Amino acid sequence: MDRRRFITSASAAASLMGFVPGAMANISREIDPPHLEKRSLGRTGEKLSLIGFGGVVVWGATPQQADEWVGRAVDTGVNYFDVAPSYGNAETMLGPALRPYRKKVFLACKTLGRTREESRKELENSLKTLQTDHFDLYQFHAVNTKKDVDTIFSKGGAMETFLEARKEGKIRYIGFSSHTVEASLAMMERFDFDTILFPVNFAMWYAGHFGPQVLQRAQEKEMGILALKAMARGPYPEGTKKKIPKCWYEPLDTPEEASMGLRFTLSHAVTAAIPPGNPDLFAMVLTLAAKFRPMTPEEIDEVKKEGLATTPIFR
Repeated sequence: MDRRRFITSASAAASLMGFVPGAMANISREIDPPHLEKRSLGRTGEKLSLIGFGGVVVWGATPQQADEWVGRAVDTGVNYFDVAPSYGNAETMLGPALRPYRKKVFLACKTLGRTREESRKELENSLKTLQTDHFDLYQFHAVNTKKDVDTIFSKGGAMETFLEARKEGKIRYIGFSSHTVEASLAMMERFDFDTILFPVNFAMWYAGHFGPQVLQRAQEKEMGILALKAMARGPYPEGTKKKIPKCWYEPLDTPEEASMGLRFTLSHAVTAAIPPGNPDLFAMVLTLAAKFRPMTPEEIDEVKKEGLATTPIFR
């Protein structure tokens, strides 16, 4: 990135730190109560529910539980499902549960494979396990280092699999997930990705200065922005013994706090947020999301104070 672009991006990112809901101006919204709001996904033409179903929800579930949770989500208006082979047995549970709805949902999957061979193997296994002939979105999973980026784009790297699979009709759109600013910016400089899956959180945004620069670049490239960790409070306090299942961080677990976290994230130019994988928290989110409204400037000021006083899980 040359110095002029860096200065421009840094300035734009700084302005985003004090954002108002006008930042959603480039998002097309479809509001149809009591179903969940749907939003445009970058330049793809797709419309996704503002809440996504993370496969971790069905990790360790019984087939009956998976059917119930998926059915409830679809009935509420969720049409965006995201899973990965690293989520325990989530693919095994999600495949049969999604089968009745496959034609009307947007299914995203990921690979940790960084080479052509590794990623092709995971792609084919995931397609088989999830009982589908294609993924609407296939993503490089957890691209967090410059080494990951270089390997993906090297000769024999995983990008070769993605481009081949798109030609074969096995994937429609190409994206990536990341938990670092450095790797995210590097990925976006190397390819015109359709989507990014990235943490967008009130504490990271203000106390960690983590997120504005990535969202700014993604918007410049007209990418669909999918959000992680909207409901992260911060690291568990030292000595915490009782932790929320399927949450490696301390979540915002009351309706008031969870609503604040979700509303902060979804008041950005974000298409959808994926809540924590705990089924109880996901059920709570479905209720809260049906009442979503963008934050006012006054509410944003209050969230900023809260964010600055919180320890973020990423900086």
